[in-house]
Amino acid sequence: MFNNRRKSALTIGTVLMAGSLVFGLTACSSSDSDSVKVGLITKTDSNPYFVKLREAAQAQADSSGAELVALAGAFDGDNEGQVAAIENLVGQGVKGILITPNSSTGVLDAIKKARDAGVVVIALDTATDPEDAVDATFATDNKAAGVSQGEWVKGTLGATAPQVIMLDGTAGGTVDTFRHDGFLEGMGLTDSSSEIVGQENTNGDQTKAQTAMENLLQRAPGVNALYTINEPAAAGAYQAIQSAGRADQITIGSIDGSCTGIANVKSGIIGATVLQFPAKMAEQGVDAVVKFAQDGTKPSGFNDTGSQLVTDKPVAGIESQDTAWGEANCWG
Repeated sequence: MFNNRRKSALTIGTVLMAGSLVFGLTACSSSDSDSVKVGLITKTDSNPYFVKLREAAQAQADSSGAELVALAGAFDGDNEGQVAAIENLVGQGVKGILITPNSSTGVLDAIKKARDAGVVVIALDTATDPEDAVDATFATDNKAAGVSQGEWVKGTLGATAPQVIMLDGTAGGTVDTFRHDGFLEGMGLTDSSSEIVGQENTNGDQTKAQTAMENLLQRAPGVNALYTINEPAAAGAYQAIQSAGRADQITIGSIDGSCTGIANVKSGIIGATVLQFPAKMAEQGVDAVVKFAQDGTKPSGFNDTGSQLVTDKPVAGIESQDTAWGEANCWG
């Protein structure tokens, strides 16, 4: 999920003295003082996935004559930073806020206050819990994406009994839960299945995933299948697996669809990944806020922006695209 090339952006380190919170503020302004102001809050401002989402939101705002103000948490899991960002945007008079919440429950009070102030709030990528804490969600169906990953891993193993390691993301996030549960469903397993021989949270971070995998490999020498929350986690795990001389032993599945991830599928580092479409989330979110500002129409419900399994090792009965298609449709 994780080079900001945008030349028009001004990145400011903003310090909120009252809460002693620091977060990255990207202010992208239209010259029209009467333009619709749209807020965007991502989990971080460095992950390539959120960079792409921010770039797409900026492009869509520019084409709509809107003004984008983009903020981010200081790190994945920075709920306080996101709460401060919501308050900041409401104070700036935005018509709508697009947010990828670090925690599906950790920012609900701030979201409610924003909605009570007349701001439409849309979750991008990560749903809130409950889902109706926001006006609408534009995101991948993460459970379906997890199912695709699990089905492919299971199909690749064939008759071989699975011994699975789960490299999860951040506890408490709906993305993490849905992908995790979907993968197990695709594998035909549950959390209590004996086939799961190891599990660690990695926050979707490559370095943390490498360390976790190094430790898990010592405890689970028979592992032959690996679930990863995202492609950076898969890349980190592969480094540990390769260093241990076990790259031919373990089938790796992942989710993201970054151009780096697709390249890793093509080279055999990752067996398969499920490509997402973050630009669609951002574009549709901006459009929804502009429409709300124009005529009061609020978006609603869950809006699936789609996903696609990508692999050069297809499994019979499982729909997939190859890495040539992936290279044409990847992001980042």
